[in-house]
Amino acid sequence: MSTEDNKATVRRSIEEVFNKKNLAAIDEFIAPNHIDHAASAAGSPAGPEGSRQLIGMMLTAFPDLHYTIEDMIAEGDTVAFRMTMRGTQQGALGSIPPTGKQVEVLTINIVRIEGGKIAEEWGIDDRLGLLQQLGLVPAMG
Repeated sequence: MSTEDNKATVRRSIEEVFNKKNLAAIDEFIAPNHIDHAASAAGSPAGPEGSRQLIGMMLTAFPDLHYTIEDMIAEGDTVAFRMTMRGTQQGALGSIPPTGKQVEVLTINIVRIEGGKIAEEWGIDDRLGLLQQLGLVPAMG
């Protein structure tokens, strides 16, 4: 697949799974051997089922969640992208009860595409900023 095909796969996955809240589409975009390095370090299972659990939790906590892709760069089978997540916490986020607060969180991900699907990913987001926006951690200054 070309770098443009790989970028299109990432764009479609974000739009379909997150923005359209279509968890059934995960199997279309996530490889059976998928590893999310950040989620697996936290104990989440690998493969499409792990993605379904993690994304389902996010959509429960933020039912109006929407990602906007700000930048995307691809080389070979790797796509790096920066996005902004926006949403209102209306459900529990792990042990954090609903706050009703709106958040805007920067996320940076790197994914490896294999056979037209996301096989591996690394991601980092502004979790401190998220906790501050939810009112759980005081802002600095």
